[in-house]
Formats: sequence, structure tokens, C-alpha cells
Amino acid sequence: MKEQDVFTLINQQNGNLAFKLFSFCDNSHFDHLQRNNFYTVIWVKNGDGLLKVDFSEYLFQKNTVFAFTPYQPFMFSTDKKISGIALQFHSDFYCIHRNPKETNCDTVLFNNIYQEPFISIDNLTENKLNQQLEQLKSEILNKENDNYELLIPNLKIFLVTLSRLKALSKVNEPKFIEAETPFVLQNLKKAIEENFTQKHSASDYATLLNISANALAKLVKTHYNKTLTDLITERIIIEAKRELYMTNKPIKEVAWYLGYADEFHFSRLFKTKTDISPQLYRDTVGFAKAELN
Repeated sequence: MKEQDVFTLINQQNGNLAFKLFSFCDNSHFDHLQRNNFYTVIWVKNGDGLLKVDFSEYLFQKNTVFAFTPYQPFMFSTDKKISGIALQFHSDFYCIHRNPKETNCDTVLFNNIYQEPFISIDNLTENKLNQQLEQLKSEILNKENDNYELLIPNLKIFLVTLSRLKALSKVNEPKFIEAETPFVLQNLKKAIEENFTQKHSASDYATLLNISANALAKLVKTHYNKTLTDLITERIIIEAKRELYMTNKPIKEVAWYLGYADEFHFSRLFKTKTDISPQLYRDTVGFAKAELN
């Protein structure tokens, strides 16, 4: 694929982006804050710099793939030339939540608050990904089939490849932390999953785990590169997005489900973290709306 190649599909019903695959040879696409209403996968093949995403910052090097969800804020900061390939798709085109076990990317590649939103690519996977991207390009250019029936299956294969690599990289990575630390953090992850709809403060989880708030905060910062409050809030926002994305529940009902008696308090929190209102998120992501009509 040559630099500056762009392959785009538009949703004919609303004129919005459905699928896009393009090459880039500098940072002009991503050097400002991104808050897209579609999923974005970026493969930086050459170059390095700083990723700013959500509440955290990470240094990155060449041959790194990044995965961002709709309205997840991110940008790349670098004074060097970076190049690679970006793939974007809207939930109207392919919904990762509809059959979550199909690709396993909902909780591995995307929406994983306990891992960095990127993975390093080895030589074997590099060759495989290049072949899959060429196949995607070929399907887009196939003028004999305007319905693009094979585009989504090939997109799934691409996402599965990345999800498997990310899952495997976390299993095989060396452990440089004390033996008791994973146990504490595993209990924290379980506690958040079981209680995030009702317990929203860092002190709640310190009490549940019978550990001092300061000690827990230090562990979270060390291993997740974010505060415990950020961790809890991210989990709440992910669930809010799923509810807004997959259901037609009124905003007030979504707020109540997530432990907010005051709908406006919930809406302010959501807008602070995503830069848009819950209703606008629902309208622009569009999957539930499309399914209900």
C-alpha cells in the first residue's frame, strides 16, 4: 500500500463514515486531540513519540498498533516523522458488542482499562497483518460487488489477529512485581467489576480490600499508570457507552443503573470524560437507533 492511499466507504443512509483505510507519512492526522465517533486502529510502522490517551501518557516506538474506541480522546506528540496505516470503522458498519465472543476484541483490544491501548508487533505478525490489510484493500476495490460481503469477515480476521497477539503478550510478559501485588490488583479488578455501579470512590475499594487508600493508590499508579479514581471512572464510562450504544433506555434509567440518582450529575460526568452528552453519543454512534427502527 502506497503512502497517502485512502480507501473510504460512506454510509449512504446518513452520509457518515462507515469504513476507512489509509496510509500516513507524518503526524498531521493525529497531532491534535481526536474524539472520533468510530473505532480507530493505528499501526505506526516507523517513528516514535508520546501517546496521550484518556488519563495517561505512554512512550511508543515503531511497529506499534493502537486501538481506540468511539470518543476516546487521544493524540500523538512527536517531533519526528512517523508513518504507518490507520483503519477506522463505525459501529453501524461492524458492531463489536453484538457478538462479543466473535473476535474477543471488546475486552482485549478495546475497552480494557487495565492494559495499555497498544501492542508491539513482531515480525511474524507484521507479515500477517500486511497480508490482511492488502485483502481488505482488495475487497474495497472490488467493483463487482457493491455490498462488500467479504469486507466485514476480513475486518474480523484483522481484529482477531490483534486481539490474540495482545492477549498472548500479556501472558508471556515478564513479571517484575512482588508476588503479593498481582493478588491485590486482581482482587481490585474483581471488586470494581462487582461494585462499580454502586461504589464510585477510591476509599470504597480500599475498605473492601482492607488496605490503606494511599497504598492502593500507589499500586494502581505503578501498574496501571493512572489513579484509582480514573480507573473506576473509566469503567463506569465504558458501561455507560455500552448502555447508550446497545439499548434504548432513557438517559435517566442508564444513570440510575450506574448508581447516579441525579441524571444531570451523570450527564456532567459523561460529558467531562467524553466531551459530548450521553444523548449525542447515542445519536452519533447510532447502533441501537438503527436496530430499533
